[in-house]
Amino acid sequence: MFKKNLLLGIPLFMSGMFFSQFSTGMVSLPTTSMSVKIDVDATNVTMTLTGSSTSWLGIGFSDEGMKSGADGFIYNSSADRDYTFNGVGVAPSADAVQNWTELSNIVASGIRTLVVRRTLAGGAGDYAFTNAAGSLPIFYGKGTSTALAYHGVGNKDFATLTFSPALAVDDVNSSAKKIGVYPNPVNDVLNFTNADKISSVKIYDSTGKQVVSQKSVVSLDVSQLMKGVYFIEFENIDGSKSYEKLIKN
Repeated sequence: MFKKNLLLGIPLFMSGMFFSQFSTGMVSLPTTSMSVKIDVDATNVTMTLTGSSTSWLGIGFSDEGMKSGADGFIYNSSADRDYTFNGVGVAPSADAVQNWTELSNIVASGIRTLVVRRTLAGGAGDYAFTNAAGSLPIFYGKGTSTALAYHGVGNKDFATLTFSPALAVDDVNSSAKKIGVYPNPVNDVLNFTNADKISSVKIYDSTGKQVVSQKSVVSLDVSQLMKGVYFIEFENIDGSKSYEKLIKN
C-alpha cells in the first residue's frame, strides 16, 4: 500500500528527492587532513570537500591515480574547478566547459569548506555518477598553496567511498525531520517546513553567487529574484547543513 504522510498540510513528496538519495557520509582522507562527502539524487551529485584554506584541494574519480583521461575536481586560485588529468607528472587540464557549480566556499579557523554540484552525467569526459548504492574509488591530494602545483611528498593517497541510502523509503520519521521548501517552483513567498530547525538560510544563483542571506525564518520573500535555478543552503541549529534546489518563476 502506498504510504502518505502530511506535514503542515504539504505532501511528503513535495521534494522528489526524498526517496532517491544516496550518500557516502563525511569520510576522512588521511595524510591530507581533508574530508569529503558525496551525495547523489536522481539528477545531481553534490560534493562537500574540506581541507586547509591555504592549500589547493583535489579529488580524482579513478582507482589508477592521475592516469590520462581521469576526471577530477580541483579547488585552486584560478576560476577553474573541473579538470582532466594527463598522466603522472603532467599538469592536469581545465575542462573547456566547467560543469561544477560552487554553491558555497566558507573559510573558518583555517579550514575551507566547499560545496559543489553538477549533474550526474556532467559533460564530455566527466565521470558519470549513478543514483544507486555502491562504491567509488578516488585519489586525492592537496598542495602547499592555493596555486595549482606539485603536491609534494605525502600529500596524496587513495580511498574508496561507499554510497548508502540516505533515506529509506519507509523512514517516515526521518523524512518528517527534513527541512523542506514550498511552493517549488516559487513566484513570491517561499515557505519552509520544520522551520524551527533552521539557524540560517542562504540562496545561491547558478553561478555560485550568494543572493540571499537570512537568519531563522518560516517564510521568505523571493519576489526580487530573477527567473532561474537557485540552490538553498540551510544551516541547522545542530550545526549540520542541507541543500535544496529552487526554481524561481
